[in-house]
Amino acid sequence: MSRPRSPAERAKLAAQRLAREYPGTALELCELDFASPWQLLVVTVLSAQTTDERVNSVSPALIARFPTPEALAAASTDEVEELIRPTGFFRAKARSLVSLARALCERSGGEVPSAMEDLVSLPGVGRKTANVVRSVGFGLPGLPVDTHVGRLSRRLGLTQETDPDRVEAELTSMLPSREWGAFSLRLILHGRRVCSARRPRCTECVLADFCPSANLPVRPPGTMSKA
Repeated sequence: MSRPRSPAERAKLAAQRLAREYPGTALELCELDFASPWQLLVVTVLSAQTTDERVNSVSPALIARFPTPEALAAASTDEVEELIRPTGFFRAKARSLVSLARALCERSGGEVPSAMEDLVSLPGVGRKTANVVRSVGFGLPGLPVDTHVGRLSRRLGLTQETDPDRVEAELTSMLPSREWGAFSLRLILHGRRVCSARRPRCTECVLADFCPSANLPVRPPGTMSKA
């Protein structure tokens, strides 16, 4: 097979290869534990700056204590903070969760909306979280861009952008909307297991034969190449 020349060609081949490596739908590929769009929204907010494993160890107690938006809307932020403390940034996350629950109760009777414009209008919900809820919770088009997605997209030469919204716009222009959510999650899984930030394992990578960054030395953080 000829080496893909354009970013769009690389994106399509990467999507095909990663689909074989990490099969499944966005719902099946998501490593966060949840049982409803509401729970997914909660655990996605909790997942900022921490691991899915840590969230999955903390969220059951939080959800058991506050199983509905109505319950969380009436919660004390102090109690929420104690329940989610291990996830880090727990004060900001607690405020966001309580405000989020109150907004849902006031605007939609506690129902999680599926439209992007409604989701991002909620406290503490940006495009990444909204895209997770859309693609994983509702099976709708959505391509969340986290640090893994951004890093791998740049290494693969799919984009040069660093702003997540611009990365999302470029990636979504290259792939069918039905593939967006699963592609994002496959990039995340590949970033965790193979293409790590400090030591990418190019010899084990199914994308190495066409990745522009394959086998290149990784510079220590904070260093710059000479002009």
